[in-house]
Amino acid sequence: MKIYLATGNKNKKREMVELLSGHEIIIPSDENIEFDPDETGITFYENSLIKAKALYDIVHYPVIADDSGICVDALGGSPGIYSSRYAGPDFMHGKPDGTKISQEEQNIFLIEQTNKAIKDGNLPKMPYLHGPRSCHYTCAMVLYAGPDRLFVAQETFEGTLIDNINNQAGSGGFGYDPIVFLPEYNKTVAQLTADEKNAISHRGKAVRAIQKIIESL
Repeated sequence: MKIYLATGNKNKKREMVELLSGHEIIIPSDENIEFDPDETGITFYENSLIKAKALYDIVHYPVIADDSGICVDALGGSPGIYSSRYAGPDFMHGKPDGTKISQEEQNIFLIEQTNKAIKDGNLPKMPYLHGPRSCHYTCAMVLYAGPDRLFVAQETFEGTLIDNINNQAGSGGFGYDPIVFLPEYNKTVAQLTADEKNAISHRGKAVRAIQKIIESL
């Protein structure tokens, strides 16, 4: 089955190809499609739906879109939907001019901001799975087969944020993976193999739910 993936992120395409190996996965750039919708939603699901519908209106084929990000408990769930645009405590929702900082800078800022919140005792009242450094990834995934036919899966992937950028580890994965530690595995997300990550990640769990729906179409 030919399925379009509403992203320009080739790392996401690689993961989806691994997870949906029996299907042809196409991203807009594969067919020279200009695709950069405004993600104006206030939840992962809303942004995922915006992207899915925008690409479906162009290609008129089934589309999978996901919106995902890292949520740090000590920061009240931030940066959340703004994870890709996050530019430190002064620009939690991204810089006004739309420019982005490097992933390394994002990682440093996030660790430093979390360290400060913990040191100052400025923590929201909530259950902390792995203590005050708890964090989780969230993935909302939409399979859009038409205006009146869509399916949604939302999943999480829990870990803990490291306390020093010098302790980042691993060359696998992407984004914030080198700074998210998994106590039960004694390694960061970036140290997992592709198969290990896909088995337990937010995106892996969401796509397996969507895969069951695809097979029933």
